[in-house]
This record gives sequence, C-alpha cells and structure tokens, in this order.
Amino acid sequence: MSQQVSSPSQAPLWIPGPERIAASNMTQFVDFLQATHGKLPEGYEGLHRWSVEQPASFWRGIWRFHQVIGNPGDGPVFEHPGDMAAVRWFPRAQLNFAENLLARGDDDAPALIEHREDGRRRTMTFSELRDASARLAGFLRDQGVGVGDRVAGFVSNGLEAVIGMLATARLGGTWSSCSPDFGLNGVIDRFGQIQPKILIAINGYQYGGKSVDTCHRVSDIVERLPDLTRLILIDNQSGHSTDTLCDRQTLWDDALAHDPYDHFEQVPFNSPLYIMYSSGTTGVPKCIIHGVGGTLLQHIKEHSLHVDIRSGDVFFYYTTCGWMMWNWLVSGLAQGATLLLYDGSPFHPGPARLWEIAAQERVRIFGGGAKYYAACDKAHLSPGRDYDLSALDAILSTGSPLAHESFDYLYREVKQDICLSSISGGTDIVACFALGNPSLPVYRGELQCLALGMDVAFLDDDGNALPTGKGELVCRSPFPSIPLGFWNDADGSKFRGAYFERFPGIWAHGDFGELRPHPATDTTPAQTGVIIHGRADATLNPGGVRIGTAEIYRQVEKIEAVLESIAIGQNWKDDTRVILFVRLRDGLTLDDELRERIKRVIRENTTPRHVPAKILQVADIPRTISGKIVELAVRNVVHGEPVKNKDALANPEALDYFEDLIELKS
Repeated sequence: MSQQVSSPSQAPLWIPGPERIAASNMTQFVDFLQATHGKLPEGYEGLHRWSVEQPASFWRGIWRFHQVIGNPGDGPVFEHPGDMAAVRWFPRAQLNFAENLLARGDDDAPALIEHREDGRRRTMTFSELRDASARLAGFLRDQGVGVGDRVAGFVSNGLEAVIGMLATARLGGTWSSCSPDFGLNGVIDRFGQIQPKILIAINGYQYGGKSVDTCHRVSDIVERLPDLTRLILIDNQSGHSTDTLCDRQTLWDDALAHDPYDHFEQVPFNSPLYIMYSSGTTGVPKCIIHGVGGTLLQHIKEHSLHVDIRSGDVFFYYTTCGWMMWNWLVSGLAQGATLLLYDGSPFHPGPARLWEIAAQERVRIFGGGAKYYAACDKAHLSPGRDYDLSALDAILSTGSPLAHESFDYLYREVKQDICLSSISGGTDIVACFALGNPSLPVYRGELQCLALGMDVAFLDDDGNALPTGKGELVCRSPFPSIPLGFWNDADGSKFRGAYFERFPGIWAHGDFGELRPHPATDTTPAQTGVIIHGRADATLNPGGVRIGTAEIYRQVEKIEAVLESIAIGQNWKDDTRVILFVRLRDGLTLDDELRERIKRVIRENTTPRHVPAKILQVADIPRTISGKIVELAVRNVVHGEPVKNKDALANPEALDYFEDLIELKS
C-alpha cells in the first residue's frame, strides 16, 4: 500500500510504497540494465543522467528489454550526431509498427472496448483485431497502397479508427487522421497537403445529444482531394445515409470482407508512420512526419516505464482522432493493454459519464485534459464516493498545465492512493519531455520527472541553462521521435526554422517552465520535478518580466464564479499590460466586487505584476478542436491583426467577443 500525505504543501501528496516500487516496470528495467551494463548511478536522478549521457546503451536497452520485434541492425545507434535536425536513429533497423502493437495481447483478451455517447458498447479481442486489420490491409493493398502511401481518416474515436491505422501500418503506409468536428477547410488544409490515396470517413456522429450528418462534408472532401483513388465509408450513425457519395466508394463492411493479408511489411526505422498537424491557428498547419521506429520506442518507454502499463490493464484517455493523444493511446496495445475508446461529449448525458464508464470497465489508467479535471471540480463531482474505482492506479493529465488545486481535487474526490501524473510534450515530438514515474512521490502542481533519454533543460534568453527559475524548455541532445521533417519542405528550411533557430543547434519546444529540485529526505528520494507555466510565445511581459499565463489561470479559476479564463498582453504606452477575460457561471455578471476579489487572489498568491490591468467578461473563450485555448488568436483580435486560420478553431465565433472593446481603448 502507498501513502497519501496531507501535510504541508511542500511535502509530497503521495509516496509510492516499497511493494509498488519493487513491482514496477521501472524497477525491472533497472535490474535488466544492471545485469547487462553493470552497476548504474543511484536513484532515478542517476538513471536519467545515465540515459542522456549513454544514449546508445539506453535506447538499445529499451529495444531489448521490451523485446521489440524487428532487426535493430548493426553499426551506430544514430548517425549525424552533430546536426540534431538531421539525426537518423537505428539507420540499419527494419521493423513493422503494427506487428509490435498486435503481438503481445492474448488472443481472447479484449484489445478494444468502445463506448459512445449514445450508449453503444462494442468490444474486439486481440484475435479479432489482428484479423480485421489483416482484412482491411488486403483491401488497401488491392487498391495499390504500399510503403509510404498515405491513408487519411476522417473518423471518430472508435474501433474503425484503430483498425484503419493498423491496416495502413501493416503495409508500411502512412496514417493521418482528423476528427469529424473539423470543418471542410480545416480538413483540406491538412489532407490537401499530403495527397492521400485512400480516405476512410464516417457518415455521422453524435456529440452533446445532437446527431451530426457528415455526408455532405465527406462528399466535398472527396471532390477536393484529386489524388484519391478510394473512399471507404463507415456507417457510424444510424439513420444517416450510406448512399454512394462518389464513384470510388466502398462501404466499410465490404472492405472488411476481403481476404486477409497476414504479412507485416518490414520497413526502415525512419520510414513515415504518421503525419500529424500543428494547430494551424497562425496559418496553414504544418504537416509533421513521424517515423515508425522513433514513435514505437518513445511510446514503449513512456507507457511501460513512466506509466507502468502492463498486459491486461484497461487504459483510457479521453481524446479525439485529431489530437496526438489518440496516437499515444493506441500504442498502449504494444504492452498488451486493453484500450478504452470513448466518442462523444464527456459530460453527456451527465457530468460524471467518464467516471461511470471507468468504474464499469475496471480502468487502471485514466487520462484526460487538465481542463476536464477542472470542470469536474467546478461541477462538484465526487467520483471516488459515487463509483467503484478500486481498479484505478494512475491518473494522467495533459493539454495544459494541471493546476495545483486540481491535484488537491483529484486526491480528495477521486482517490487517495493514486499516482497522479501530469505529462507534457506535444504533437511536434508525439511524445513527452516530462511526465510521471510510479517509483517517485507526487508533489503538488508538479510533473514528477524529466523523461528518460530526454536531455531537457530550461534556458534564459541568453541560452544559459537554469538549475532553478523560469525559462524556455529545450532538449539539448537527439531523441528518437524528432520528426523526420515537414511534408513539402524538401530542403528542411521550415523544419529547422521551427525548432532549431531560437537556440541554434538544439530543439526549442516553445514551452515556458522551470525545474523544481527536491533533495533526498529520510522518506523520499532526490527528485527533480517540473512546472510548465504555458507557451513561451504566449508569455506576458509587463515591465519586461516574463509571466506564464498558467500562473494567472491557476489563481483565477480557484474562484467559484469563474469557469475559465484567458490572459493576453496588450501593447500599451511603450509597455505591455495584462488583460484578463473571464467566462462566468451562467447567470452571473462581472461587477466591481468580483473584479477586486480576482485581483486580490492573484496579488496575494503571485506578485503585483501578475495582476491584470483590466478584467472583462466574455460569453465564450476560443479554443482549438483539441480543446486548447488560443491566447495568440485573441491577442491578434485585440490588436486589430488578422487571425490567419479560423478553421483551426472549434468555436471561431467566440473571437467576436474580443473585437473593438471600448474598455481597452483607455
């Protein structure tokens, strides 16, 4: 049994017990490394340092310990070490991504459990998933899909999306997906750049109690993808048409009636597996190419060692197919885990919907966005009281910084004996720079540790590493999931400009945060936690002092009346002033008393520079389709500058609330 600690804020909220540590995959991995490499440095801090200083030994160890299927090849583990943007890992390796995801689950064990907002539940065993992906691969192969060809999915988070990705990967093809809540231009901005050969699409979906017909959009998408040779249409929503949308259409069930193609095409480690997309809020989305081997090794490392996923675990993350967390979730199959897929609103028909399903399916690892947990708190949910969460062992959070108060809420209202892991990385690396560790304590407001094999530091404006204090997150050494590049960027100039120009020669990720060292005590090991304060390009600079927006949100959203907030810096009299917009509970109006209370809470818990010069009420806050608020878009509107790509937003109409505000003229 682990301990839940409730004393001062600087003490851990939770400490893993010795039995849990001994049984963890992390401990087994360390034992494996010591048997093959001799004694390693003590503790996690020493292991992390060794993993960064000895990358060849570390990543070969990941391959061998997890018994990756494929040939790692001889020779160097990576080439071009002096040019981080050009590094190629395991240059002589051959493997297949789908083969590794399908190899470890018992035939009759559930691989996928799907729940939908409308109440439908479907399951698929590992044996059935292997067969379905082989049958679809056979159909795709007959359509000419081979190594490097793109298959695009305009799909909801269900069985078909996973089958489609695995079938594509079986053939050495490249999978790319958007969720069906993307508008036509948002889809074409993405798929139009990569010229897919096949489109797999749904005829509709349900969200928030409403049934949405996507047939007209699918028809328009097909017309605007001239290289498309086949549309595979999924009857996803009963009552919506499955009539022929184009002369190249096949229904999903007919495609799955094809003879199976049981082979797994072996491809080089650095073959394209996924094409993913930047948010697109500052222009046409960048098409980020991720490789087969780098994605697999990173996800195996993170799932096995940092999340402690094991065969038979039920693993859930609330996501859509348009967010990188879907790709991350699906890789859990490589551990033999059962994936729980949910499609629909997390608050329909009631606010506790996901916790109810977690109890029903005996979920061991539960993941969601930080804003989701904050909303549960605002809704006064007590899942630990109302549902049997005895199987739950770990809670994961990402998408934005998890507020200190959300740590309190989850330990108070969900479960005390839990490893709560806030994780941070991004679509750019399809992986994490900092995340959890089942062998380390959890400190309030902190990510538990830097990820193994990731040489992360925070730099000041002059490029100096900061042992403490706020700076920009960088990675100073190569790692396997550095993208292969951007699509349609033949000379690599856009790719290098995006990540390697801010601090020449090293990866600049664009996050603003700091390290939090904890020295060893009689009951806890030495540990370096991480706090992320927001995006570096959204930091506020009043009086030249950099402030992360998350520092303000944490304080504002403590206040019961405030549902959410967004802060920007407004250019004002040769300086920058902080402007805060708040969305309040229904029926409430921002008055002087509430303004003063918000300012007081911010001032008392941060610094006078954090206090907004103006606080205004808005009816809604714009966000991307994956749920992230968009400070830069709001800043552009306030300054009368164009927002280049409103199609990347889930609610672009919300930007109207920020136009020509008389309150910001003085």
